[in-house]
Amino acid sequence: MAADEPAALAGTGETDLAEPDRPTSGLTTEQVAERVARGRTNDVPDRASRSVKDIVRANVFTRINAILGVLLIIVLATGSIIDGMFGLLIIANSGIGIIQEIRAKRTLDKLAIVSQTRPVVRRDGVAAPVAPREVVLDDIIELGPGDQLVVDGEVVESQGLELDESLLTGESDAIHKDPGSHVMSGSFVASGSGAYRATKVGRDAYAARLAEEASKFTLVKSELNSGINQILRFITYLMIPAGLLIIFNQLFSSGESLGPALSGMVAALVPMVPEGLVLMTSIAFAVGVIRLGRRQCLVQELPAIEGLARVDVVCADKTGTLTENGMRLSDLEAIDGADTDEARAALASLASDDPRPNASVLAIAEAFPTAPGWGEPTAVAPFSSAKKWSGLSYGSHGNWLLGAPDVLLDPASEAARRAEELGSSGLRVLLLARSDRPVDDANAPGTVTPVALVVLEQRVRPDAKPTLEYFAGQKVDVKVISGDNAVAVGAVASSLDLPGSDNPVDARTLPEEQEALADIVESSTTFGRVRPDQKRAMVGALQSRGHTVAMTGDGVNDVLALKDSDIGVAMGSGSPATRAVAQIVLLDNKFATLPYVVAEGRRVIGNIERVSNLFLTKTVYSVLLAFLVGMSGVLSEVFDFEPLPYPFLPRHVTIAAWFTIGIPAFLLSLAPNNERARSGFVSRVMRLAIPSGIIVGVATFVCYVLVYGGPEQTEQQKIQAGTSALITLLIIAVWVLAVVARPYQWWKVLLIAGSVLGYVILFSVPFTREFFALDPSNIAYTTIAVTCAAVGVFLVEAGWWISGRIHGEPRRLFAMPDDLLPGVH
Repeated sequence: MAADEPAALAGTGETDLAEPDRPTSGLTTEQVAERVARGRTNDVPDRASRSVKDIVRANVFTRINAILGVLLIIVLATGSIIDGMFGLLIIANSGIGIIQEIRAKRTLDKLAIVSQTRPVVRRDGVAAPVAPREVVLDDIIELGPGDQLVVDGEVVESQGLELDESLLTGESDAIHKDPGSHVMSGSFVASGSGAYRATKVGRDAYAARLAEEASKFTLVKSELNSGINQILRFITYLMIPAGLLIIFNQLFSSGESLGPALSGMVAALVPMVPEGLVLMTSIAFAVGVIRLGRRQCLVQELPAIEGLARVDVVCADKTGTLTENGMRLSDLEAIDGADTDEARAALASLASDDPRPNASVLAIAEAFPTAPGWGEPTAVAPFSSAKKWSGLSYGSHGNWLLGAPDVLLDPASEAARRAEELGSSGLRVLLLARSDRPVDDANAPGTVTPVALVVLEQRVRPDAKPTLEYFAGQKVDVKVISGDNAVAVGAVASSLDLPGSDNPVDARTLPEEQEALADIVESSTTFGRVRPDQKRAMVGALQSRGHTVAMTGDGVNDVLALKDSDIGVAMGSGSPATRAVAQIVLLDNKFATLPYVVAEGRRVIGNIERVSNLFLTKTVYSVLLAFLVGMSGVLSEVFDFEPLPYPFLPRHVTIAAWFTIGIPAFLLSLAPNNERARSGFVSRVMRLAIPSGIIVGVATFVCYVLVYGGPEQTEQQKIQAGTSALITLLIIAVWVLAVVARPYQWWKVLLIAGSVLGYVILFSVPFTREFFALDPSNIAYTTIAVTCAAVGVFLVEAGWWISGRIHGEPRRLFAMPDDLLPGVH
């Protein structure tokens, strides 16, 4: 676009906003203000999380709250306010869910702002980073390796600029962009540098609609949530026939007056509803987000917490993950008597003319800060992970290359031998060389004349070794995958005592066929000279063998592998592109944060499994008890006997849930838990909950049949019979809690003891006995209740041990020291 041409407003055809005099100098302050006033800004929200209004609506207007609300209205219509106490569940479900999700939303939003891409924009001839939403139409935005495009535009400057549009198109090959080329938001710079003019901003930009959906606070695509939904469907199928039977029995067969009949119906229906299961899952995830947020860990997709707990292979990049990003020049070794002063001058010039220097070039610039004044480069070849070198041509001053010695040198040369010797000690080695042709020549680098070895020092992160030891202890394999020299990568890994690091693999020798590649990747741990497409292939090869793979990285060369891995983990200091595709961003750049993420995932999965056992057990025994009582009404019509009314009042089922499910489930869902995540969540829950629920339901029904005095019983006898059935239910339900809480730790023992004490108080204090209509004074009835409960306890305990033997699951009563997570409990 010419300097004197007006800019066309994106999608409008308007042409009244003038460009600056120089196309590449950027807009003036006045022109920016004019566009802001016209609404030509990149007005995409910083993060598309749910609003507080949406969170409140989603937590209040739920199917479970609707069911409980209707039942509450029915009970209140009978005039029994006490029996409407279960209505407090509506407030608790909504209130706790709203508070935790808002806290998690605020944590996520704050971290997302810290992590967001900040494009470098030229205004008034000065380049400075701004927030993405501050970009306006016609802004000139600078680009460098790893930068992600935040708006659509047209290239105005290009120095070997190549864009990777795989996030948009799925095509992994980088595409060269010349001035005038159209570029789309969501793509990122694979190599080179340049600048582009914003032609479409805000929701007109190509990737804006995708980003708006992709970054939402969500609980979808989770094995845990899929399992819970499957359980809820199962519960629904059980509730329908049992509910119809109990309604028929209470309203038509029991012979009770309308008030007691309705109360019994509600008492039977309320415990069928798993009112806390989804709530506890949401709370566990939200608390995990908050805890990790305190450790500067941004969870961009909530199931990533769960996913990392299932990971059995971690592919870690060396630079920026195991080693610190910063480097310093250790030595400059001239080759074959080359002129050291000329080498210093060339390095200073290469460093000063690099528009986006990486860590290696920054270390060179720090060592050689004074450029020789060779003028503007006549040709430019930006660094790329594929070719492993960069270069600048300076006319009469020569064509200079800086890159990997094992790529540019003859492997049999003395210089190559020396470079490998230095690399084997853990140093990073680059080659400074001359070329016989311009660096942008199609056949570059051509004939290479080595000049000097540039030796750089990298510092191993002090927390890298204990982190690797943690993963080894958790039986998680770590693969070090790097673009650096294989020997150098092996030296760093060996210093961290990583098993197998003494035999590093040069990725240039890896086969392309997936099966053969998977064999090598599974058996080896350290890889060097890995191209970006090979990183991706290695992740795919591991996944083909059934592994759940996490990939960590910080550079643009890691993007493809991060995108394809099960869990992508990016460093906060990494390129914007890596942060965009990763599910987890470590804002403090600490590899040692990963064990805490694993711990949170295991806590979520293990604790929700425990909680699901409790809620599903309650639902099974509630449905079964309602079914058995309901069938008595149906059979009474056929065999002419008196049907059984439902034994409990709504207030009874409320207190039954307090200390066997409600409070214990809340505490268990937030407790430490280092059990390794396993597949088969639904089947394991069913194996415990269904038999336990059947035992509780049958034992309670048998006790009630034995103590029921018939329709002629007095009101006191009716209360005593219901109390006896409740005693049986509570004793077995508390024992189910004791089984679910295993292996025991001191706080779990206190939790169970507290539950028992709570019920002892309810049954012992005169006020609570009267308030909750409890009467355990009939010794004969209570003896029957305890006897039935003892049989039920024996069956639950025997079933737990037998199930463990059948399914090969180890059973332990008490926790071992290694059940606690080192450093994170």
